[in-house]
This record gives sequence, C-alpha cells and structure tokens, in this order.
Amino acid sequence: MSYDDHQTESARLAPVRCAVVTISDTRTEETDRSGGLLRVKLEGAGHEVAFYRIVPDEPAVIQEVIEGLAGKVEVVLLTGGTGISARDRTVEVLTRMLEKELPGFGELFRMLSYEDIGAGAMLSRATAGVYQDTLFFAMPGSLGAVKLALNELILPELKHLVWEIVRQQEHA
Repeated sequence: MSYDDHQTESARLAPVRCAVVTISDTRTEETDRSGGLLRVKLEGAGHEVAFYRIVPDEPAVIQEVIEGLAGKVEVVLLTGGTGISARDRTVEVLTRMLEKELPGFGELFRMLSYEDIGAGAMLSRATAGVYQDTLFFAMPGSLGAVKLALNELILPELKHLVWEIVRQQEHA
C-alpha cells in the first residue's frame, strides 16, 4: 500500500479522541495559553478533546497521568517539561514508559525549530511514541513551539498515525 493509500484509508477514521496535559509548576487554566491553543486547534480540526489537566512537574504525578490516559484516548499531547532545567522531567518519565519511540517527531521538530529560532532549538527534547496503544507527544510549553509542533507535524499526520495503531490492533 502506498503512502497516499495510507492517507486515504486513515482519513476515514472518526474524530480522534485526545487528551491535553500541561506540565507546569506555575501555569493555571487562565494562563495556560499552550494548552488552550492545543484544545482549540484539535477541536477546530474535528477531533475530540476528552481530557485536559495541568499537573506539576513531578515524576510520580506525570507517570500517574500517563498511565491513567493510556488506552482511554488515542492521543495524548503533553506540553512542558521538555527542556534541560532541573525541573524538566517529562521526557525522562515518558521515554522510560514508551513501548515504541517515534524519533522522527523530535528530529523534525528540532529541525523546524532551528529554522525558526536558530541554535536554541537544541534545548528541546521533544519526543513521541506509543504506550499501551496510545500515541504520546511531548513538546515544549512555549506557545510558539506548540504552534509549530501542532501545525507542521501533528495535525497533518494525526489520523494516519492513529490508523497505524488501530490497524495493528486489528491484526494482532
């Protein structure tokens, strides 16, 4: 099956059930512009946002949220905690749980980010992968980074990525 055939087949999927999780010690629902943008853009693209929460950058809390969402939604978008400061721990928690990594997401995100902001793009540890048949994306918490990840990488391929997971389940 060609890539175009995959795209056509996956386009038939019902709206994707998504969760948005902002990982921050300081943001509130009123100040969470990145989480708000994710919800608006996902719903605007015809997807369902079935869950939204802001959680502190604490490994046990992040792991609990990941475990609680795995298998209940098709996609989880995590924003925040992907940098290199002492409190940025999203990537460590997520990567040790992933069953399949999608290194291309982080690679492409940093490449596009480099075109936008220059060498500072290397500070991002954006990553993605699959855990318990749920697709997880971890991206920086800045509004610009979320726009870039969502518009250039996630939304154009979301149904196709989910279809690949669903298709695997049907043949398991």
